[in-house]
This record gives sequence, C-alpha cells and structure tokens, in this order.
Amino acid sequence: MRVISLRRAVVLAGVVLAALAASSFVSQASAGTSAGTSTWSSTCGASAFSSLDRLAVTSTARGETAREPGISQTVENPGAQQGRGRTFQATVPVYVHVVSPDGVIGNVSDRLIRDQIRVLNTTFGGFEGGYATGFGFTLAGVTRTVNADWFYASINGERPMKRALHQGGDNALNMYLTTAGPYLGWAYLPDIVNKGNAYLDGVVIDWESLKGASDTYAGRYDQGETAAHEVGHWLNLEHTFFGGCNAHGDYVDDTPAELTPTAGCPAGKDTCSDPGLDPIHNYMDYSYDQCYTEFTLGQTLRMQDAWLFYRAP
Repeated sequence: MRVISLRRAVVLAGVVLAALAASSFVSQASAGTSAGTSTWSSTCGASAFSSLDRLAVTSTARGETAREPGISQTVENPGAQQGRGRTFQATVPVYVHVVSPDGVIGNVSDRLIRDQIRVLNTTFGGFEGGYATGFGFTLAGVTRTVNADWFYASINGERPMKRALHQGGDNALNMYLTTAGPYLGWAYLPDIVNKGNAYLDGVVIDWESLKGASDTYAGRYDQGETAAHEVGHWLNLEHTFFGGCNAHGDYVDDTPAELTPTAGCPAGKDTCSDPGLDPIHNYMDYSYDQCYTEFTLGQTLRMQDAWLFYRAP
C-alpha cells in the first residue's frame, strides 16, 4: 500500500553522508523451510539523495491515513503479450531483507517470513476469492541487518539500503522489512527496471503488518496483506481509485470506478455514478486486510502482461 499514521517519534530528519562499515550476511532459504545460518550486518550512515533521479516523491494522505507516499511515476501499458491467460504460470523468487535498529525490534522470525510468503501465495492464487493470477512466490533468501538509519528511513532515505541489499534480477522480488517511515509501505511500478534505477525495484513493508508480528494494527492491517497490495504495484497495478470516476480509472476495465479510497470495509460504498459498487474487496483499494478478497480477471491479465514485458527471465 502506499501509508499509515504518524506513529513514530523517531523519524530521520534528513539523509547524511557517512562511511559504511559492515560485515554482511545472507542466509539462503527455500520456500517452506527456515533460513540457514545467519549473521548480522551492522552498518551506519547513508548516501545523499540523488538530485539526478527523475522520480518525484511527495507525502500524500489518502483515505483514513497516509498509507503510502505519493510516487510520481508514469503509468505505462506494455500491451498484450503472447502466452498470458489461464495457462500462465510464473514463480517469483523472493529475497526478504530484515532490518532492525538494534537486532531485536523488527527482527521477525523465519516462521513469520514463511507465513508472509504463504499469504502472497494465497492472495495471488485466488484462494480468498477472485482470480488465480498464475503467480507463485518462493523464498529465495533472507538477509538480516542492524542499521537504525535504514530501519527508520522513509522513502527519501531508502537508497543506501537498497544499493547494499538488493539481490537477483528483474524477476526477483526484494522485500524490505522496516518501519517504512510513517507509512505501511511502498513500491514502484515495474518500468523502474528500464529507468536506470533498477536497484530501487522491490517493496518496502512495515514489519508490524506481517501476520502475527505485532498488535499495532490489530483488526486493520495485521494479516500480511499490505505486502499483497504492494506486490500488486510491483506487477503494474494501480489503486482502484487511481483515476477516480473518469474514463481510464485504474486502466482495468472490470474494476468499478471509485472516487475515494476505502477505509475499513463499508458495505454498499458507491462513489461513482457508473455501474457497480466500489471494489472495496479488491487488494488494490485501501480497505482493511480482513476486507480484502480478490484480484479481478482484468488485473490478472495486466499483471501477466507486465511480467512478460518487464520481468520474465
């Protein structure tokens, strides 16, 4: 998703230059198994935000809270690709990067990480409703890093972390577990891989949104589906309310038009005069996790097209 409330007193006031002193570690794991040996990488400092980057970032409050930062990224449609549809199958290797300020806070267990992968396979597999998208996710590796700067950084401070930790090719999903600044998380659309900033590719998730990790978001964002929402962006989906009630909307024909993001799970919400109630159960709205149940066929085809155009190895 792209938000949450201002809940932390400690947020970086800026990004500072410092030398990185690190001993780094990666523990490799396969899906359904615990990570192997693990070593902490303890680093300090961050590099300055690049003034040459063309991606504009602003803080934007949407709906109940500011769930995600606003990212000025052009929405592109790669067009229909051969091979999509119900026969489509893609396995996404997932590298999970656990970042902690002290080795304790946010240091989620291997079990919670495996559970998060299961949530992705459940949501993208259509097991809660909607369409099975053809995407499966397997745990490829876990890194654990002690770095307070990275842990508390918001989107403008993510660069040193991603430069140091990013793994795999364009088909690999890098998931960074931090506080996500004042947000629930964020992600870039897949054309980031063609913009000279491929190391930024991936999703940043508030570790407390993982199922069973914390009671901070109990009854709201505590079922691990923040990650499903952000991975939807990673696969080229926009919010269901992206274009409001206008013609293009979210560039998907079978998601009813929606003027405003949803908070909670308000049955009967209908903000546009076009046919259909607001898609409050769609993973790309801002509903509570307990309200989410589906991706549509149109969203499925859009994600498959994006995979074949941007990410397929």
